[in-house]
Amino acid sequence: MFKSKKGKKEILHLYDKKLKSLNLDFEYLTIQTSFGKTNIIATGDSENPPIILVHGSNGCAPVALETYANLYKKFRVFAVDVLAQPNKSAQNRLSMKDDSYGKWMNEIIADLKIESVTMAGFSFGGLIILKTLEYDENNIKEVVLSAPAYIVNGNPLKAIFEVFIPMKMYMKTKKVKYVEKFLSHLFTDRDDFAIEFLSKVFLEFEMDFTPVPVIDAKKAGEITTPITLFAAQNDILFPGNKMIKRAEKIFPSLKKSTLLEHSKHVQNQEQNERIEREIMR
Repeated sequence: MFKSKKGKKEILHLYDKKLKSLNLDFEYLTIQTSFGKTNIIATGDSENPPIILVHGSNGCAPVALETYANLYKKFRVFAVDVLAQPNKSAQNRLSMKDDSYGKWMNEIIADLKIESVTMAGFSFGGLIILKTLEYDENNIKEVVLSAPAYIVNGNPLKAIFEVFIPMKMYMKTKKVKYVEKFLSHLFTDRDDFAIEFLSKVFLEFEMDFTPVPVIDAKKAGEITTPITLFAAQNDILFPGNKMIKRAEKIFPSLKKSTLLEHSKHVQNQEQNERIEREIMR
């Protein structure tokens, strides 16, 4: 998925830079799954209850750790580098249309030998968590989803003009103003690291432009794990009001749904802290 050795080195340098900035005591865990080597960053007391964090598309585990920066105080945190993303896991891309992501995550849980695990994920990470529940939810205690993929989709024309075209313009011109324009439609607040990281990713990584599916209502109805959902009011990818309306209709195990007002797809620090408090509660 990395287009060159130089590009991979530059992206992973930013990965390491972000991880170092968090000042966490951590260890790397490597799990050999049937889908490829998976890198995990583990932090927090091993006696604490387990939580798995799943980052979004074009992301990495250090960003997930920064998003919910205090979880290590109450949990044993396992931040997973998703396969085929700009991170340290194997570059084998799984299908969103079958049960591959669910099987992969359940292999990770089995290898870690953890039970009654909480899962928290943002965006594409939400799809992976829901796929995990579809495949086998027996070891999952509860899940917290933030602006998740896989429940509803937004207007594709809006996404093309506000997200896809600025991205392509950057790839063509290498002018950072197009990255900033792209992120202004997706991020509630400006994020300097995201600008730096994605400026490299857009040029040096083969991104996945496959349309995101939505969960079948019958499968959603079979999930029994408690779900806490945070939807973003101004999310052009997965609109918040539309998401909550469908979630309340199809998930019998939906414990709580919250519409984050004034939030775009990527939440700001204040909104993330609100989500974090809910997880820690």
